[in-house]
Amino acid sequence: MLPAPFLRFVELFNAGSYWESHEVLEGPWREGRSEFYHGLILYASAFVHALRGNPRGVDAQLAKAERALAPFQPHYLGVDVAAVLASAAHCRALAGAGRTDARPPALRLAPELLRGTEPELAASS
Repeated sequence: MLPAPFLRFVELFNAGSYWESHEVLEGPWREGRSEFYHGLILYASAFVHALRGNPRGVDAQLAKAERALAPFQPHYLGVDVAAVLASAAHCRALAGAGRTDARPPALRLAPELLRGTEPELAASS
């Protein structure tokens, strides 16, 4: 069973509620120090900057998200991390051109991408 805060993060993120999704994972990240959660928090916060029209913020947050999420490739906790990183790179390129209109694709949770050894799973049981 996937952790409830993580599922809520995905739900809010996919609804475009980037700030709220970020907030949902903040507590679990501080408790367990999950670098994966940290990467997702940074990824979501980049789109808060996009909504505020701040391309420098988008670029900075996505750069941090890429560094945090890269070790989890190709997939982790049911997320296609490689696809998230490709989206981040695309959005960073747009931000580099001064654009803030990029929006990420929905995060899709796929059971076949679950490793089963993720520490976040143990924390939720």
